[in-house]
Amino acid sequence: MFSVKEYGAVGDGVHDDSDAFARALQAAGRIGGKVMVPEGTWSCGPIEIGSGVELHLERGARVKFIPDFSLYGPVRSRWEGVDCWCMHPCIHVHDANDVRITGEGTIDGSGELWWQASRFKRETQKGPETALEKRFAALNVGFESQPGGGGGRQCQFLRPPLLQFQNCRNVILSGVTLIDSPFWTVHPLYCDGIFIDGVTIKNPSDAPNTDGIDVDSCRNVRITDCTVDVGDDGIALKSGSGPDGIAAGRPTCSVFVGRCTVRNAHGGIVIGSETAAGIWDVEATDCLFDGTDRGIRIKTRRGRGGHIHDLKFNRLTMRDNLCPFTVNMYYRCGGFEDRFFSLEPQPIEDDTPAIERIRVDACHAQGSRSSAGFIVGLPERHIKDLVVTDCSFDVAPDASGAIDESEMYNGLPPVADRGIRCRNVEATFNGVTVGGTDRPFILEEGCAVQIG
Repeated sequence: MFSVKEYGAVGDGVHDDSDAFARALQAAGRIGGKVMVPEGTWSCGPIEIGSGVELHLERGARVKFIPDFSLYGPVRSRWEGVDCWCMHPCIHVHDANDVRITGEGTIDGSGELWWQASRFKRETQKGPETALEKRFAALNVGFESQPGGGGGRQCQFLRPPLLQFQNCRNVILSGVTLIDSPFWTVHPLYCDGIFIDGVTIKNPSDAPNTDGIDVDSCRNVRITDCTVDVGDDGIALKSGSGPDGIAAGRPTCSVFVGRCTVRNAHGGIVIGSETAAGIWDVEATDCLFDGTDRGIRIKTRRGRGGHIHDLKFNRLTMRDNLCPFTVNMYYRCGGFEDRFFSLEPQPIEDDTPAIERIRVDACHAQGSRSSAGFIVGLPERHIKDLVVTDCSFDVAPDASGAIDESEMYNGLPPVADRGIRCRNVEATFNGVTVGGTDRPFILEEGCAVQIG
């Protein structure tokens, strides 16, 4: 075992303990050891963890990252679906095997200054302005035409995730609490064998782009017994965006999510919107999505690409959502071409997404504020083989949310009813009840829907 105190860490929340953490982690990496973080507040800049190392935070330990933007210099990674140079993650585990982060302590991203800067830049900047942003712009030639999800690519203020596993095998994240992330909170990228259990993630509901867990081009992933309360999507699965993600060709597959609770997020279990290399063989079961904007959320559009298929959602409970179940192929964020949102059939290209074979079983929603469901495919590529069985979706008696807040879309005509909206979809609904609205299903053009 290696205690950070033995390497000079102070733990008073003021002293910069970066060097002590680095020395302890390097010593552990040489033989494969356990780095202990005792009770206290340990202030530091970004850190890296190598193969065979366990970072263990004891109860009462808080690792608090210094919000000095200049400390988080360029690393080659992926940012909102595009491989590029972006800011160094607060904790970076890359090209490593058999890594563990465990304990009952807290990892604190000191996100407030990052969020303030992001909001200001989004409102005032149209391109890079600071020396740091210009540095990233020079590295990321052609960034102006790269797709994004709304996080701020055009400014090149490419905020760091709190914890990123990149190109790793056999990783365990267990027990710890992660709070106030500058950007995405936990970001496994290009990994095989990720096990996340009993983790708590909490960011303010208005903190921009602070997703909980973003599984990105990974396989063999289990996420169990976690609590996620964040300002964007809760548990999201991604596989790259557009031509860059298609070229990388690394899907997300073989993922299990069980017994998790997600609160106040944009979505509970989310597929996309970065879907370029495909997402399949996914199961989410026995979860609670409480007060999230959407519960089950699948989002993509023309230009994103990817084959999404063989998804199972079982025994999910959804309360007080805007909309409990959405499949949206007109997702608006980061879209800049008119063809993305056309109601007319477009040529099927490599970047035209496809969605099929979705099973939703024994899922129940109460108190939906906008609508009971939103299922919209493309006219040139319908959603296929969607089967919903033994489910209930109840709209709140005093539903106050605008119907068009059911999903974030462009190009679609408005509707006046709060039932399940279906467009360009082939689906079967068996034993499905829709309460709180006089029109349970709104069937628009391109529907082949059976209701029994």
